[in-house]
Amino acid sequence: MNILDPQGPIGAAEKTILIDSLAIMLAIVLPTIVAIFAFAYWFRASNGRAFYWPNWEYSGRIELVVWSIPALTVILLGGVAWIGSHQLDPAAPVQGTGSPVRIQVVSVDWKWLFIYPDQGSATVNALTVPAGAPLHFELTSGSVMTAFFIPQLGSMIYTMNGMVTRLKLRADNEGTLQGLAAHFSGDGFPNMSFDVHVVPQLAFPDWVKSTARTDRVLNAESYQKLARQSVETTNPTYRLDDPRLFEAIATQMIPPAPGPRLTSESAQSHIGAPNAR
Repeated sequence: MNILDPQGPIGAAEKTILIDSLAIMLAIVLPTIVAIFAFAYWFRASNGRAFYWPNWEYSGRIELVVWSIPALTVILLGGVAWIGSHQLDPAAPVQGTGSPVRIQVVSVDWKWLFIYPDQGSATVNALTVPAGAPLHFELTSGSVMTAFFIPQLGSMIYTMNGMVTRLKLRADNEGTLQGLAAHFSGDGFPNMSFDVHVVPQLAFPDWVKSTARTDRVLNAESYQKLARQSVETTNPTYRLDDPRLFEAIATQMIPPAPGPRLTSESAQSHIGAPNAR
């Protein structure tokens, strides 16, 4: 997943939070491990210098140490989480170079649909973005809830039917990244991944022109065919025929898909058995 190799400012900030949190926790974990071995060595049966201290548990100094270290750990971790959660609000603007790119994301069984309303195009299981440009994602689900995650860019966020979530990201370096569904959603979940192609800003308009030449058209009718349960092995591109398609999906004007169903005959017969638990 390459979480420790971020390719954008959000991913880099989340990496810092992860390392800081680990360091804070190690401040209590490492001394505890050292103390275990130190006590075991010092109070071994062969050590004649070890002494019996019957009332040690009532020592005010020991109580202060025992309670202050975990308290400080919790305070520091809470501070890191509080500050980080506000600074990395998914909807907070992310600065960049060039014009922002608006991308509408729809999760269906078991594929990802990316709609570029301003460019009049759409893709399946392949996301193309210009390097350095602010990315404005609007996300919904055409079926069950799942989670959208590009590990190297950061900020996993859920997609839910009948709702729209918003996410702001930026990809700084050219190359191909991997995105995935981070929430189980049925049989095809393991294959519900997508490629993220980060291209130079000057190459992005050329990509838009190439998608406009495709023969496939995306509208309500073709979307309903696309939303049927299947694992997409290719990455088709579409010309966007209906600029309000995402709104129709999010507001349920286009009925949502029924969600994952049992595909195994043995599982169906087991569920249908009168004594099944």
